[in-house]
Amino acid sequence: MHCLMCYARNENITMTFKHTRTLLALTLLTAAAAAHAQSAYPNRILRMVVPSSAGGGSDIAARIVAPRLAERLGQPVVIENRPGAGTVIGTDAVAKAAPDGYTVLMAISTLATNPVMVRKMPYDTLRDFAPVTQVAALPNILIVHPSIPVKTTREFIAFVRARQGQVNFGSPGTGTNPHLTMELFRSQLKLDMTHIPYKGSAPAVIDIIAGHFPVMMTTIITGVPHVRSGRARALGVTSAKRSSALPDIATIAESVLPGYEAVQWYGVVAPAKTPPEIVTRLHADLVSVLQLIDIKQNFMKDGADTIGSSPDEFARFIRAELDKWSKAARAAAIKPE
Repeated sequence: MHCLMCYARNENITMTFKHTRTLLALTLLTAAAAAHAQSAYPNRILRMVVPSSAGGGSDIAARIVAPRLAERLGQPVVIENRPGAGTVIGTDAVAKAAPDGYTVLMAISTLATNPVMVRKMPYDTLRDFAPVTQVAALPNILIVHPSIPVKTTREFIAFVRARQGQVNFGSPGTGTNPHLTMELFRSQLKLDMTHIPYKGSAPAVIDIIAGHFPVMMTTIITGVPHVRSGRARALGVTSAKRSSALPDIATIAESVLPGYEAVQWYGVVAPAKTPPEIVTRLHADLVSVLQLIDIKQNFMKDGADTIGSSPDEFARFIRAELDKWSKAARAAAIKPE
């Protein structure tokens, strides 16, 4: 009996040792598989979420970039349009996606302006995203109806100051980038003007051309055809440097407001906690795409300039944008809704 008990005890010890060794082997295999999967990134389709409808600015930017990005990644890049709530729906979907590098957002300027305009945001712009790179920037232009007797931004300022409180300006809607761009402009120059919001760029541009109000900020894509046809006059560009689409039009910064810059922009962000090595890979491939001549030309056709900033530079840019538009909204007494 004693010997049987010893045998049983020894057998249990042997089995326990074998079980432990098996568990250890499985653990090592799992870790190795995870490491291989990580090092093999990407090994499946990447989803690029666009928070606006097909045909919008961020959608166009995504469709310019995605095919060439897919070539470099060696995996398909699928565009998924998730419009709604002023880009909040699509943006929130990415904020809550798995941080594995397979879901990214083609963000637009609303990433920085929505927190100013929306009282209860479902995501935090600074906390919930890992910036990858700013893709492109698109300036607005200050345009007036041809009947307004001014040809420069400086002359326009004098025109308004002689008529404080009497000059109306239109916009595509309250809280839109062109609206806030004008609010930033007039607050820095202490111009008393009345805002007329429209439901979109098209009806606002139609009315300025018809002479129903004298001035507005509009995207360069929307404004340039009417400037070239003579139905509107461009006074200034809101980017830091002159636009290739309107090289003869001075920037507002160089003519009257040094340091003034207010652009619409597009950039790629991933969910927060995406591994740094994946962010680095995405950044490198995106920047190489943005340096291609045909990609630059595709953006330039719409008056946009490619950027290709580092993740840290893009993060600083987003923080600066949040601060800028918060100040503009306060100056215009705009309250989040």
